[in-house]
Amino acid sequence: MKRKILYILGTLLFFYLILLIPTESVITPKLAAKKLFVWDRDSLWRSLENEYVKSKSLGCEKLESQIFRNFAFINSLSDEITNQKLQPSDPLFEDIGQVMFSTAALIGGCEKHTEEFVDLFSKVRSVIKNESREWNLKDIIVRQTLYKIIYGGRAAVEELLLQSKKENIQELTLGDDEESATPYTSILGVKIHSGDILVSRGGAPTSALIARGNDYPGNFSHVALVYVDDETKLPYIIESHIERGVTISSIYDYLKDKKLRVMVLRLRKDLQQLQIDPMLPRKAARLAYQRAEAEHIPYDFEMDFSNDDKWFCSEVASSTYKKLGVNLWMSVSSISTLGTAKWLAGFGVTHFETQEPSDLEYDPQLKVVAEWRNPETLYQDHVDNAIVEALLDEANEGKELSYDWYMLPFARLMKFYSVIQNKFGAEGSIPEGMSAESGLRHKKYESIFNSIKEKVLVDAEKFAKENHYQPPYWKIVGFAKKYAKEN
Repeated sequence: MKRKILYILGTLLFFYLILLIPTESVITPKLAAKKLFVWDRDSLWRSLENEYVKSKSLGCEKLESQIFRNFAFINSLSDEITNQKLQPSDPLFEDIGQVMFSTAALIGGCEKHTEEFVDLFSKVRSVIKNESREWNLKDIIVRQTLYKIIYGGRAAVEELLLQSKKENIQELTLGDDEESATPYTSILGVKIHSGDILVSRGGAPTSALIARGNDYPGNFSHVALVYVDDETKLPYIIESHIERGVTISSIYDYLKDKKLRVMVLRLRKDLQQLQIDPMLPRKAARLAYQRAEAEHIPYDFEMDFSNDDKWFCSEVASSTYKKLGVNLWMSVSSISTLGTAKWLAGFGVTHFETQEPSDLEYDPQLKVVAEWRNPETLYQDHVDNAIVEALLDEANEGKELSYDWYMLPFARLMKFYSVIQNKFGAEGSIPEGMSAESGLRHKKYESIFNSIKEKVLVDAEKFAKENHYQPPYWKIVGFAKKYAKEN
């Protein structure tokens, strides 16, 4: 009996050791030949925080005249952009960005003008996107000008929203009500047309990495395409999930999956392709719907948008519209820092110039129709962003994303079981297309992320109690960097 037990244990040990043998080669990602955008404006962030604190002590009566002057100045600059053909290097664009930041700090002491400021940013974004139709979006000056104004303006708006009382914040912000000939339905009070694109931010740690892990960190991590049935007017959401590939979801299921923000984008009605065929967006949505219904399309972990056999989320929109002559992502994102690329490669990414969800906000072919966000999810979004920024700083200083090596045999067995589940149409614990090693790295990343988040939230709460306002983003980044070094 004893010999039999030893034989069984020896056999198990043998297979355990066999399963411990690494099969992945050393990850040496081929970096994009670009450069990480760096604000390098720490002194400005500190001065804006000081200005905000000062504004809170002054109140509306002393601030309104300056706020109105700033509003008038921003409107006049917007009109000037509209009426002239300006180059992206024109100093006017720098001016409008600066005054957006300073105005946000002033409104911190006069919150009743918060929604006016949000609407003003929407106007500025629409104006700059219109102007950029004549620009080469692959040019670095163009990319940086758009990023500074649109991403920077969004940062100013959301910093203000996070400091405002909840009753001063509207969850829905309307943008351009672009006309469309395609079938439509109403979702949460907004008219949504067939062919519209939903760009969102998920609540998982991986979502934050997708949004921030590139040369132009953004606010979105997921893309979906809307198909509205011609007869029933029911909306169907076509999207690609890491866990199960391309799916067709009801609007209920789409919204049930945690979203920190959702933005609606629509093709411009004056695009040449839509002038020829106004129903083109509906045809694109139907193509995606029919393919997702007819076959299983795996998730594309490699992020290779030239491969139509597998789709990551952005490809649901880009691949489908491309078939009908509309090339979305006029400028793709790049990943040029070695540490960030290595971490992403550890999850299976092999292409480091790719279509990031946040890119679509800058695409002049698309109008921003609406956006939903609320204070609770917006705050989580900012905290998650800060943690990823801190972790990627560590990655770019040489910190590897490892995994618990002794768990590899168990992960491989789990992967084998997941493959069987996938064959029968079920969702495996390790996603289709992800290796056992990648699954362990993902688990490790989430563990580190959640550990840091727990500590950052404590520090943020302490800051808010002591200072009577929420810590701004750059302060949260500081908290996160402190704990990232400890992990």
